[in-house]
Amino acid sequence: MNASPLLAAALGLLLAAPHALARDAGKPLGGEQVYQRTCFACHQSGVAHAPTFGDAKAWAPLIEEGQAVLTAHAFGGVRAMPERGGDDKLSLEEFARAVAYMARQAGGNWQDPDRALMFAIRAEAQKRLDREIAAKQKLRKELRAQNAATEAARKR
Repeated sequence: MNASPLLAAALGLLLAAPHALARDAGKPLGGEQVYQRTCFACHQSGVAHAPTFGDAKAWAPLIEEGQAVLTAHAFGGVRAMPERGGDDKLSLEEFARAVAYMARQAGGNWQDPDRALMFAIRAEAQKRLDREIAAKQKLRKELRAQNAATEAARKR
């Protein structure tokens, strides 16, 4: 049985589609590409209070935080935004390029990060994670102590 040319073409497009969206090996995505693939979903409409793309007023206080701080904190997840903007495959460099792109569109003078800025972003992200981990460990210790006290009271 021979497949029709239309069916064969459709099958070819389906099989090729994932490859069309694939990253070039070793080449990180640009800021606009990341925005279109990932950030657009929330930042175009402002869902969950995300600063809307191009809205200088909404972005101004974020831009004031500084490129390293804002990028690092957003990469780890902030408010309703999930870590990595919800894309587990997104590298920190790609994410940083997208943040710089969005800041520029809102009037910021941010450039794609160079090596020195990437170092500062990673250092800030690590600092923030260390604080969050310490806070979670403290909470875990408190909960364990409460459970131990409850268990001891129950046995009396």
